[in-house]
Amino acid sequence: MKKFNINLSLLIGIMFIAAMTRLLPHPPNFSPILAIGIFGAAHFTKKWHALFISIFAIWFSDLIINNYVYTTSLEFVWFYKGFLWQYGSYLIIILLNIYVFKNNISLSKTFGTAFGSGAIFFLISNFGVWIGSGMYSKNLIGLLACYTAGLPFLQNTIISNLLFTTVLFGSYYLIQSEYSSIKDKQLLYS
Repeated sequence: MKKFNINLSLLIGIMFIAAMTRLLPHPPNFSPILAIGIFGAAHFTKKWHALFISIFAIWFSDLIINNYVYTTSLEFVWFYKGFLWQYGSYLIIILLNIYVFKNNISLSKTFGTAFGSGAIFFLISNFGVWIGSGMYSKNLIGLLACYTAGLPFLQNTIISNLLFTTVLFGSYYLIQSEYSSIKDKQLLYS
């Protein structure tokens, strides 16, 4: 019988709690989505957990939001329009952050990835809007107009990244500091 892994369970629990905060009222693009990916990339020993569990937590909260919170349709929505662009950006962000956090976790890396991940999400998701929405002309002017229209959302994305990465990283660090039995020995905080 396999031994119960409390660290893995704690990480998963923290990520799903964070994902469920999306159900609370919030400004547009003010959510823990990118912070969940950053947190998972930094803390999972098995890096496929960072990819799979992070994406699954986000997708699970999307299922609830798209089918019970923001819907008037009777049809169940598994994947929404723009899904590939957004989830593609999440995967890229997680993979990059696995590399960034491979040796240690620091405040500068954490805050740097909060800013950088917000920029990556902004560039990819707005490119997806430009390509797929029909709202903008398919030329450089249309692309620039799309990015310009997305700037107010970028601010909320970065502020929420800073807040949620601080909460996720800080809560896990404090829990480990308080309970030595769940101290993750391979994590190096600097």
